[in-house]
Amino acid sequence: MRHLLPLIVLPSLLFAACSSKPVPEKPAPKLPTSIEEAVAHPLRSENMRARDTFRHPVATLEFFGLKNDMTVVEISPGGGWYTQILAPFLAEKGQYIAAAVPSEAGDYMKNLNEQRNAWLATWPEVASKVKETSFMPPQQMEIAPEGSADLVLTFRNVHNWMSSGSEQAAFKSFFKALKPGGTLGVVEHRAPTRQKFDPKAKSGYVREQDVIRLAQRAGFKLVEKSEINANPKDTKDHPEGVWTLPPSLRLKDKDREKYLAIGESDRMTLKFVKPVSK
Repeated sequence: MRHLLPLIVLPSLLFAACSSKPVPEKPAPKLPTSIEEAVAHPLRSENMRARDTFRHPVATLEFFGLKNDMTVVEISPGGGWYTQILAPFLAEKGQYIAAAVPSEAGDYMKNLNEQRNAWLATWPEVASKVKETSFMPPQQMEIAPEGSADLVLTFRNVHNWMSSGSEQAAFKSFFKALKPGGTLGVVEHRAPTRQKFDPKAKSGYVREQDVIRLAQRAGFKLVEKSEINANPKDTKDHPEGVWTLPPSLRLKDKDREKYLAIGESDRMTLKFVKPVSK
């Protein structure tokens, strides 16, 4: 038995010595260098990826002319669907500004802001480069210093400003923030052209000609339209408006499969420019 003791103790000592070694730190996630890499990045949330098939982020951002050295303002970023693409892509050479509705506006916005910032907190290198401004027209309008932005983006927000009567003030703030020659990119739920004009956009759908008119009144010039985000399956006559469709599915289980088969709304994709003064 005297010869067995070292055989029992020695493995324990070896284990203790090995366990005392410091655990190597995980390398920092690689910043994406292309829009494709940003969209495919493993740190993007799975629930965000699930919408790619309807929102076409690579084609949409390429259409708007996004480059990684730009100063880009996203209007009302909500829970951060595009934040998770734009913030990492712009972190090294550019600047991402989230012009967010302040949490004081209510629990809904508070929850969205917390969701967006919780994701950013998982990637400190990116979070430290993000700037946030408050945007709640007509009270809070300064989304960025005047003439500082290369690109202003708004996704599915115009109907909200119409409902509060602040749509023209919103477009004027975009014009003010952009550099001469800068781009405004708009994606919005599209109402039928012949539909009667609804100044409050109660269905969530807006006629394309009305968005163009708003932008032109603010001083913008329409450069190009795209059908990237079109959805011919969307009949636009749903009982709860655009919120009948995914991802909202306001009717819950009623006709759920029907609306899932339609997918997200039919959307216009419009590119405007702030003219260069002669």
